[in-house]
Amino acid sequence: MRTSTLHAFFIYAPVVVLLMLYTNTPRVNAARAFFVFGDSLVDSGNNNYLVTYARADSPPYGIDYPTRRPTGRFSNGLNIPDIISENLGSEATLPYLDPELNGEKLLVGANFASAGIGILNDTGIQFANIIRIFKQLEFFQLYQERVSALIGAEEAQRLVNGGLVLITLGGNDFVNNYFVAPITARRLQFSIPDFCRYLISEYRKILMRLYELGARRVMVTGTGPLGCVPAELARGSLNGACVEEPQRAAQIFNHLLVQMIHGLNQELGSDVFIAVNAMEMKNGFIRNPQAYGFVTSKIACCGQGPYNGVGLCTLASNLCPDRDVYAFWDPFHPTERANRIVVQEMMTGTTKYMYPMNLSTIMAMDSRT
Repeated sequence: MRTSTLHAFFIYAPVVVLLMLYTNTPRVNAARAFFVFGDSLVDSGNNNYLVTYARADSPPYGIDYPTRRPTGRFSNGLNIPDIISENLGSEATLPYLDPELNGEKLLVGANFASAGIGILNDTGIQFANIIRIFKQLEFFQLYQERVSALIGAEEAQRLVNGGLVLITLGGNDFVNNYFVAPITARRLQFSIPDFCRYLISEYRKILMRLYELGARRVMVTGTGPLGCVPAELARGSLNGACVEEPQRAAQIFNHLLVQMIHGLNQELGSDVFIAVNAMEMKNGFIRNPQAYGFVTSKIACCGQGPYNGVGLCTLASNLCPDRDVYAFWDPFHPTERANRIVVQEMMTGTTKYMYPMNLSTIMAMDSRT
């Protein structure tokens, strides 16, 4: 009897050990990883961990977030990356600086974005400590090392190559650099068209670095209608019309961005980069807010001064009772509901909004490879 017991032990013990090892080893998630880079439009809380003026970790930010608490998102609720994850059936990516980003959560992806940054290193200097774009790319490298240690180098590379990337840059280079004052160093250095060309040349370097780091599906967001945000209306509109110079800059920049992405894809021989025309996506509800169920696209829900476009959104600010009927949450950022309209166009929009293809097409194509 004892012999048969020992015999069974030696047969089954290795199986038990293998099962234990298997259950303790992180497994690559079936859903594709999602990586986010950029500024406050997509920051999910990295700046909470920095000594910076660019923060959204105090009420009333997050008033409509599921926890009803501020998270560092510059929104009343969910931001664009959250809603993309929701549409893809994935959990939201954590900020890279969040201490909870470890173990299997790393396999979901990571959000490296930091409010206040731009394409240029001198953008956002007034905010003090922010994660500039090349630092975000350094963190992406470190992320890959951490994932390699978790699942092995080959699986980590497969995770990154198969991941979806969103990068949102450019707006701050205008509103918090070129147009931040009537006279700025960049205004003295460049005309608006020349500044746009310079930004695009620098953006190209960033995108190529992303490609070198393994990104193979990258949605590249242009600027929104910069002259129409409540902050710009408060600063330079006499009658509520969009401010001409920032609008012109956004149009030039977005046109050049599409051209640059087309050229990059031709050079690489693949549709790696997808141009997201945020200006066209937002123009509809800015020009005709009532058609989208908004009462206004000029006045921010949270703020003070003309159009609620002056200063920060704080507990002392004017606060609208129903965020769903406002296109803008604060002087610069859309409400969750406006973000949902943008993401819907990203998912299903024509080449007017997503060039050369929308996100649903990307997902369908990539599921076959």
